[in-house]
Amino acid sequence: MIYLRSASDRGSSNVGSLESKHSFSFGHYYDPEHMGFSVLRVINDDTVPPGSGFDTHGHQDMEIISYVLEGAIEHRDSMGNHFVIPAGDIQRLSAGTGITHSEFNHSRKDILKFLQIWIEPNVAGVKPEYEQKTIVQTSSMTPIMTPDGVGDSMKINQDTSIYRVVINGSEKLTSNTCGRPQYLHVISGEGNLFGTRLSSGDGVGWINEALKPEAIDQPLTALWFDLPVIED
Repeated sequence: MIYLRSASDRGSSNVGSLESKHSFSFGHYYDPEHMGFSVLRVINDDTVPPGSGFDTHGHQDMEIISYVLEGAIEHRDSMGNHFVIPAGDIQRLSAGTGITHSEFNHSRKDILKFLQIWIEPNVAGVKPEYEQKTIVQTSSMTPIMTPDGVGDSMKINQDTSIYRVVINGSEKLTSNTCGRPQYLHVISGEGNLFGTRLSSGDGVGWINEALKPEAIDQPLTALWFDLPVIED
């Protein structure tokens, strides 16, 4: 099974202080055909003007990941954390029993671009946690989040691994996915997957297929999600 989600078909919202593209149903955007993929529930491609952002709001029992593409996020939360997350860094917020937080564009002159990702946890009611990290790319597929926090990756409360994929025009990437759901979200560049040309914002999910992306003309950067099988 192959699931294609093109950037141009994503849902959208614009409230002035936030412009978003939604890969899956979120907020006022609802599409029963695009409710998520396995435990991956949200990929929002967010653009925030200078000085704007999300006022204080709450979450519970959700793994929330922010991947900063441009600019910097200023984060505050009910655990007393106050940090700035620059471009290239990754933030993980395990909401657990409940947490409130705000996220603002740290700059008064530059825009902020980031991916907001939500993954359902496999355990409820945990103590809330906050973490942010710079993870250096060490190979074409570098783990940034894993169930056990192996290597330099961050730990996530789910049987899920997230990899940052970076390949150039001379490379191919092949992997045996062993029947687990997989999802690839393109950050930048262009590539081929299963005979389909993908570019920034495009996504593709698959089960029981071999991953064979090939960059076209320029480096391809993407996030690859290795996800658990969800029983009906």
